[in-house]
Amino acid sequence: MNDTWDDESAENSDPTGLSRRDFLGMSLVAVPVVGVAAANVKAARPAAAGPPARAVAAKAGLMPVTLNVNGQVRQLRLDPRTSLLDALREEMDLSGTKKGCDHGQCGACTVLIDDRRVLSCLTLAAMASGHRVTTIEGLAQGDRLHPVQAAFLKHDAFQCGYCTPGQIVSAVGLLKEGCPGDAAAIRECMSGNLCRCGAYPNIVAAVQEARGGRTT
Repeated sequence: MNDTWDDESAENSDPTGLSRRDFLGMSLVAVPVVGVAAANVKAARPAAAGPPARAVAAKAGLMPVTLNVNGQVRQLRLDPRTSLLDALREEMDLSGTKKGCDHGQCGACTVLIDDRRVLSCLTLAAMASGHRVTTIEGLAQGDRLHPVQAAFLKHDAFQCGYCTPGQIVSAVGLLKEGCPGDAAAIRECMSGNLCRCGAYPNIVAAVQEARGGRTT
């Protein structure tokens, strides 16, 4: 008895008359062998109702988070791992707070929580629930700039401007914290905010003027 597989006999043994080679060739060009039957079976299946939005949110692991940002309360549904920075920029369209290093090294993402400076890239959005968050957008009162903003303009305390929102918010925070007004103390208090353009002398001058209330 010959145990060797006989290609020709195998190809001709299909009762449909299709050889194995023909079947594979038809599969490669996506021609359904039993297209009509498959379509009938598909049509006979009842349409599955989509899961309710609440179930989708729960499945995705989202959680409700209430944020008070610049005096406005927002109800959000966020992944528990969402940073405050991403919630501000992606969920609330507050793009003034910049994403620089995203590792807490540059200070571009500085915001105030209850008037204290924090790095929003290292702060979970859920941790800010129940607290007051202030971003660069919340400093001015209409057309009236905050004294620190006015001082930064007066002293040209920026160049490219990317780090400027974090610099200004950090300066507002250190003034609220009671940082001494001498240049050395200001440099120390602002040491977490990097400026790649090197505008540090002007930043220190602006903070000193804002601290003294001299903005004109």
